[in-house]
Amino acid sequence: MESRPRPLDPESLGSHVARLYRAAYGLCGSRQDAEDLVQDTFERVLRRPRFLRRDEDVVYLLRVLRNTWISSRRAKREVASAPAGEEIEAIEAPIDPIAQAIEGAAVYEALQELTQPLREAIVAVDVMGLSYREAARALGTREGTIMSRLHRGRGQIAARLEVGD
Repeated sequence: MESRPRPLDPESLGSHVARLYRAAYGLCGSRQDAEDLVQDTFERVLRRPRFLRRDEDVVYLLRVLRNTWISSRRAKREVASAPAGEEIEAIEAPIDPIAQAIEGAAVYEALQELTQPLREAIVAVDVMGLSYREAARALGTREGTIMSRLHRGRGQIAARLEVGD
C-alpha cells in the first residue's frame, strides 16, 4: 500500500545532521569539505522542497548529498582525497560493523582509496545505516548491485587494513 506524498519537514533536518556529516566525511575525506557538503545539501533541500513517500527523509537527503558531492567534484575537476587524521576522533562513533571493529581513522582513510561506486555503497549502508533497499533507491541502482559493491568494498577495506597492520 503506497502512502500519500508529504512535504519534507524542514524542522526535522536537524535530526539528520550527524548521520549526514559522517556520510559526507566518508565521501570527502576532510572535515572542512564534509561540513561544507552538509551545508550545501541543506541549502539545496530547503531551496527546493520535495514531497516524499513513506519515511524516506534520510534516503532523500543522502541522494541530495551524493548529487551535491558529485557536482562539486565535477566543478573542481579534481579527485577529492585527503588523509584522514586526528580530526576523525571528533566524529561520533558510527554504528556499523567496520567502525566498531577497527579504529575509525584507518577505515576512513581506506575508504578514500575505493572507487566512487564502492565508497557510496559503504557510506550509504555502513555509515548512514540505510537498508539495502533504501541505499539502492538513494543511489539509483538495484539491491543486488548494492550487495555486490558492499562485498567488494568491504573486502578491499579489510585487505588494506590487514596490510597496514
